[in-house]
Amino acid sequence: MAANSGCLIAVCNSEGHVKIYRPPFCDYCAEWIEVVDITKSLYDYFQCTEFRGTRFASLDVSDKNSSDQTDSMYEENGTLLSADQYASRSAMLCSLVVSWSPLLRLASELYPVCDSVSLLAVGGKSGKISLWRFHPTDCYTIEDREVPTTVKFVGLLQAHNSWVTTISWLLFAFDSSNPQILLASGSSDGSVKIWLADNDKLLKSSKVDQTSFSLLKEVITVNAVPVSVLSVTTHVQYPSKMLLATGKVSGSFEIWLCDISSGEFDKLGSYNAHDLVVTGLTWAFGGRFLYSCSQDNLVRSWILHENRLDEVTLVSDMPHDSSICISREAFDSCFGVAVSPGNLVIATVHCLDVEKLNRMYEGRILRAAIEYFWIGGLQVDVQLKSPFSCYIEGNSSYVEKELTYWGTNIIWSLNQYQCHDKPLVLWDIIAALSTFKDNNLKYAEHLLIKWISSSFLQLDMDLYPEKVLSFFSSSLSDIPSRLLHLLNIICRRVMLAELDADQITGIHKNFQKLEEVCPAMEKQITKWTKVLLSSERELRERLVGFSFSAFRTSMSNPETNSKSGCWYPVGLAQMEQWIALDQEHIHDQLKAIASEVKHEKRFLSSRCSAVETCSFCSASVPFESPEFGFCQGENSTSGDVKNHRLLRCVVSMQVCPTTPLWYCVCCHRSGFRLAPEPLFRMSSFHLDSDSSSKSFTQAVSSKPFCPFCGILLRRKQPDFLLSPTPV
Repeated sequence: MAANSGCLIAVCNSEGHVKIYRPPFCDYCAEWIEVVDITKSLYDYFQCTEFRGTRFASLDVSDKNSSDQTDSMYEENGTLLSADQYASRSAMLCSLVVSWSPLLRLASELYPVCDSVSLLAVGGKSGKISLWRFHPTDCYTIEDREVPTTVKFVGLLQAHNSWVTTISWLLFAFDSSNPQILLASGSSDGSVKIWLADNDKLLKSSKVDQTSFSLLKEVITVNAVPVSVLSVTTHVQYPSKMLLATGKVSGSFEIWLCDISSGEFDKLGSYNAHDLVVTGLTWAFGGRFLYSCSQDNLVRSWILHENRLDEVTLVSDMPHDSSICISREAFDSCFGVAVSPGNLVIATVHCLDVEKLNRMYEGRILRAAIEYFWIGGLQVDVQLKSPFSCYIEGNSSYVEKELTYWGTNIIWSLNQYQCHDKPLVLWDIIAALSTFKDNNLKYAEHLLIKWISSSFLQLDMDLYPEKVLSFFSSSLSDIPSRLLHLLNIICRRVMLAELDADQITGIHKNFQKLEEVCPAMEKQITKWTKVLLSSERELRERLVGFSFSAFRTSMSNPETNSKSGCWYPVGLAQMEQWIALDQEHIHDQLKAIASEVKHEKRFLSSRCSAVETCSFCSASVPFESPEFGFCQGENSTSGDVKNHRLLRCVVSMQVCPTTPLWYCVCCHRSGFRLAPEPLFRMSSFHLDSDSSSKSFTQAVSSKPFCPFCGILLRRKQPDFLLSPTPV
C-alpha cells in the first residue's frame, strides 16, 4: 500500500499511541518513515466535533456550582476539564490493539483507479473501535518521497463497555457476488462479538459513519475472564461456515463453529491448554490445525477432528542451522504465533531471560527471539484432494509417509495462490522445495510434475515427466497467467537455483553452452530451462499482444486516450522488432494484430520511435534482445570501441534510463514502466473477445508487479540492508 510498493506497518506503543510507517525510499537508509499519526487524527476529529454525543464535553467554568471542582481540574488547549473528563478523553484516545483487514476490492466513482483498499481497526480503552480506510497511491514511484498516503477515518464503533483487547478480520467470500466483511472483537469484560459490515458505507462513504457495522452475534457474554486473543478463518470443508478461536487470560481457549448465513453459532469445546495468559492463536490449512501459545512459554499444536480438537506433537522436521540457535532454556515467555503465507511454517516470538544469556555478548544485544517450526509434514485430512492422497495409506515407511504429507501440503499451498487476490509471497514453499531438491532431487521433481499435471493440465493419471512437460508446452496458451508466474518462480528459485539470471539469458541466446554453465547437471538444467523460457515467452507474447490490442482499441476510440488513470502502451516499435526476431515461435494471432498496428506509421514515429541512443555516449542502440542492448560505441583515444551494455525495460523493452529502476528480486529484470492490471488476470491467450476489448479500454496500471514472476517489484537495495524477499 506504500507509494514505493512496500508495505505499511501500524504500530501501537505502550502509551496507546498509534502511528503508520512505510519503508524508506533511500538506498542507504534503514529507518522507516512515519506517514500517518492515527491518534492525532482521531483527536482532531473529536476536537472538531467538540466531543458531541459523548460525556466528554468540556466544563463550563462560568457555572458557580462548579467552582468547588477546580482543585482537580486539568487544562487542555485552554479548556478546563474535570478529572473524570480528562480520564474519559484519555481512554478514548488510548489504543490497545490494531488489526489490518485483508485487501478489499473497491468500485467507486471517487476512486476509479484504485482496485483495492485495506481497513485498519484500532481498539482502545473506551470500548470503541475506530476504522480507517487506506487507499493505494495514485502513482507508484521509487524516487518521489513526497507522495502522500491516502487514509480516511470512516467509522467509529461502540463495540464493548470495557477495554477492547483483541480484534480479528475475515473476508467471507462464500458468495463471490456479495462478499461479506466480518469483524470479531474481544474485551476485558470477557465478551466476544461478531460484527457484519455494511460494505457500501465502509468502502465508499467519505464521512465518518457510526452505523457501518451491525452486531451479528454476541458469541460470549460478559464474564469474569478477560479475552486476550481471537483468531477466525473460513472452514476449508464447509465454506459457508467460520471457525472462531477465543483465548483467555486464564490460559484456556474455546472453539466455535459459526454458520454466517443462518446465524447459528455452536461451541465445539473449551480447552485448558495453558497455565498463563493465552497470547497467540492462529489457524492453518483452512482450519484443520490450530496453534496456541502462552506466557507459560509453551507452543501447542492441535488438529480439528469433526467437532473436537486433539493435540499433536509439534516437531520441526526440516534441517536447520543449529549454530545460530539460542538455547530454548533462555526463552522466558511466548508473546505471539503466526503462520506463513503458504501454511508450511509457524513462527513464535519469545522474550528472553537475561540471567540465562551470556552477559558479555548475548545479554547486551538480544531482546527477543523468533522461533520457527516447519509444519508441512503434518498429516492433513485426505479430503483436501491432493494427487498425493492415494499414496498415504500405502506407505509403511515413516519417512515415505512424511514425504507424502509434505507433497500433499505443498500442492495444497500452491493451489491457494490460484486466487488472484492472494499476493505471491512464496518464501516458505521455495525454502521447503529447495531443501528437498538438495536432499532428494527426484522427489522434488516428482512433486512439481504432479503439481503441473493436476493444476495446469487437470490430468488425474500418472504420466512420465517428459510426457507431462510435452503436454504443458503444447497447452501454454490455455494456462492462466497466475499459474505461469508460479511456475517461473519455482523454476528460477528451485530447479535452476545454480544459475543466475545472466546465465539463463545466455543459454536462451546461445551465448553459453550448457556444459560451460553446469556440466554435472546438463540434462536437468536443459529440461527446466526449456520449461522456464517457454513460459516466459508465452507471458511476453501476452504483454505484447495486450499492448497492440490496447493501441488498436485506442485508435478506434480516441476518447479513451484522455481518460485519467488509464494505462497506455509504449514501446510498440521495440515490440515489433522483437516479433520480427522471433517469428517462428510467435502466435499467429499476435502476428495478425502486429501487422495491423504496423500500418500506423505516423503514431509509431511520433510516439514510439525505434531509434534509441545510449545514455552514456549517445551512440545508437540496435534492438537485438528484449533483455538488454549494446550501443554501437564510441572510439577511444587508443582506437578501441567501447560498447555499453544497457538494460531494457521489463514491460516496454525500451532502453532504461540511468535513474533508479523497479527491480524484480526473482528474475533480476528491471524496468521504468508498469504493466496493465488485466494482464495478470488473463486466463489464456485470447485477445479478440468483447470482454478483452472492454478490458483494453478500462485498463489501468497495476501495482508494480513483475510481468514474468507476478511478485512486487521494488527499488534494488544494497546487500547490507534487511530487505523483504517474497521468494
